[in-house]
Amino acid sequence: MAIPSFVDQVRLHVSAGRGGHGCTSVHREKFKPLGGPDGGNGGHGGSVILRVDPQVTTLIDYHHHSHRKAKNGEPGRGGHQDGASGADVILSVPEGTLVRNAETGETIADLVGSVAEVVIAQGGHGGLGNAALATKARKAPGFALLGEDGDDLEIILELKVLADVGLVGFPSAGKSSLIAAISRARPEIADYPFTTLVPHLGVVIAGSVTYTVADVPGLIPGAAQGKGLGLDFLRHIERCQALVHVIDCATYEPGRDPLTDLDAIETELAAYGGLEDRPRLVVLNKVDVPDGAELAVMVADDIRARGLDVFEVSATSGQGLKEWTYAMAALVARKRAEAPVVAQPIIVKVKPKQNGGPEFTVTKESDDHGDFLWRVRGDKPERWVRQTDFRNAEAVGYLADRLNKVGIEEELLFVGAEPGDTVAIGGKDAVIFDFAPQIDIGAELLSRRGEDNRLDALRPAVQRRRVKDSQYHAAKEAEKVISAALMGLDSDPSYPDEPSSYPDEFPSHPARKSQDPEVEEE
Repeated sequence: MAIPSFVDQVRLHVSAGRGGHGCTSVHREKFKPLGGPDGGNGGHGGSVILRVDPQVTTLIDYHHHSHRKAKNGEPGRGGHQDGASGADVILSVPEGTLVRNAETGETIADLVGSVAEVVIAQGGHGGLGNAALATKARKAPGFALLGEDGDDLEIILELKVLADVGLVGFPSAGKSSLIAAISRARPEIADYPFTTLVPHLGVVIAGSVTYTVADVPGLIPGAAQGKGLGLDFLRHIERCQALVHVIDCATYEPGRDPLTDLDAIETELAAYGGLEDRPRLVVLNKVDVPDGAELAVMVADDIRARGLDVFEVSATSGQGLKEWTYAMAALVARKRAEAPVVAQPIIVKVKPKQNGGPEFTVTKESDDHGDFLWRVRGDKPERWVRQTDFRNAEAVGYLADRLNKVGIEEELLFVGAEPGDTVAIGGKDAVIFDFAPQIDIGAELLSRRGEDNRLDALRPAVQRRRVKDSQYHAAKEAEKVISAALMGLDSDPSYPDEPSSYPDEFPSHPARKSQDPEVEEE
């Protein structure tokens, strides 16, 4: 199988990088038990950018490598260290590349201009660390936000060659020979149909005007419906400011003559559509052949009667080429004056903002089990859900607080949701839970949703130390009381001398020792 050297349409899968997760960290330093949160933010994911490069003329690179992915963002670290953002991937494309969404067919961008570029896949945002989430009411968050996924989509890149003038005609009409004669382009030239399989561009200088001419592969009747190669290459003349009919006056094919060829090509252009406003010129080629010269003289007046300028030329002898190139230059100069070229600015693909509309919607839908659920859709709620670590009760409480702040709970109650109903936030990968209004999520940890009461409660180490201190002081007080009581007994003459009269809990008292025979013997 031959390896193509010119590719003008490819299907490309692009994936932006994921944002790094935020870090949950508390500053630790000697003699500073409450150093405060110091978790850094995650880095943003890299984006995929399409940029026009004048040195690129084909999409062949993306034909061989159809998957492109940007780098992920690094996670945040302690000590207020933010993660590094992922590097962007810049894809160079030829000028005139049309970008469409492969799934919906929507046109995303039309890259016209030497500095045009589009962010085709936006990198995911990095998650906030607990240092950025700290507030007066939540001074030491025990959670951080997760990084978001980057865009992931399939696109179709379609190259439409940018040329000032397009040469159209039947196969073997001499288009390649003409472009080689008036410019330095060197397309393949042979004496068989469809020699030209890819468009060729040539730069022509006529006086003070410099313009480009495109040699489009030959067209045949039915090209607009997909016959031959016409359907693939008709798009390359969409951007041409003028069209030139190249008619072969020396063909020996039966049933063909210059007027019939002209009508056939015009029929295909009309069927393709969108080219009615392009000015036309007619070139009667190969007049160096005797039969061709006679035929050109016969049909020239009929073509002029249609309001078209006619030029009798020969790529071999050079006859009529100068007049023809200057006529094309005049057309191009006039079209440029009517519509000056404006450089296209950089396009960033972002979702449109809602102006004055609700931030979310709540709808009642049936589920797969014959029951119903309440579905919440909206950029903010869905983004917050993606940022939440559901393994952390405090993070879930923070999410509930954010959802409640924008009024989702009130809206659910307003539309008729009851406690215990199923609620889904998002689309295909929705988070599903049972509706429980005014429930303190994470109550075992939080005083209110989204707030941290750990600063009001004693830390476990402090609690253990204070218990030991209280036990120590209680023992000291008990010892003082006992000592005082015993000292009082020594000074009381009515206190009995019998050993049995002393309590057993005071074995070390001097009065008890005096009754010990071993002590008396000593």
